[in-house]
Amino acid sequence: MKASLHKFGEYVLLMNKAISIPDRWSMFFKQLIKEISKLGVDSLWIVIIISIFIGTVIAIQISLNISSPLIPKFTIGYTTREIILLEFSSSIMCLILAGKVGSNIASEIGTMRVTEQIDAMEIMGVNSANFLILPKVVGLMLFIPVLVIFSMFTGIVGGYLASMITPSLPTSAFEYGLQYYFNSFYVGYSILKSVIYAFIISSVASYFGYNARGGALDVGKASTNAVVMSSIMILLADVIMTQLMLA
Repeated sequence: MKASLHKFGEYVLLMNKAISIPDRWSMFFKQLIKEISKLGVDSLWIVIIISIFIGTVIAIQISLNISSPLIPKFTIGYTTREIILLEFSSSIMCLILAGKVGSNIASEIGTMRVTEQIDAMEIMGVNSANFLILPKVVGLMLFIPVLVIFSMFTGIVGGYLASMITPSLPTSAFEYGLQYYFNSFYVGYSILKSVIYAFIISSVASYFGYNARGGALDVGKASTNAVVMSSIMILLADVIMTQLMLA
């Protein structure tokens, strides 16, 4: 318990140091564009591929399990849409991104720490936490809504493809289910959740990377710890936000 409180205190102090006004805005924006490209744009392909297949599988699984003639077929499209909008495109997708993006951030900053590049920045009077961490946090938070929207669209496209290859799932019924009682609030709710998850992923991964000590093995441990802790924090935040905003 004492060690956990100590780490939490270190995390808060690091974020306080990182989230401050940049000394040079031109350098910050240059780093920001680079991080958006590396953390966001480069993750687009994995988001699209996973969303298409998951959307297809969700629709097929629901159609196979709804066998009662009393349940209308459009329920499959409606349920697929709700699952994708409420949970998959935000929470589950961010859990996947925690593995890709989180490990990338932790290993990059951890390598700079063990090779003493961060120490060199501090000696030169540079706020290393602000220079390294803030562009990553802001970049991921800015681009994560784009990833979520792509995930929603491609997930629903995947479900539509499933309706074309599954005899028990008429395409017309699936289309009607997609439009049935559509609540636009769910889209905004999903995007809001993803922005908070983006902060968790980038800040937690930065913390573990920034505090890595030792050699290459310790950088690997920092990356693993970052992914595990980010995933736990995302699930905890999901429970809290669902209770506050939907209950």
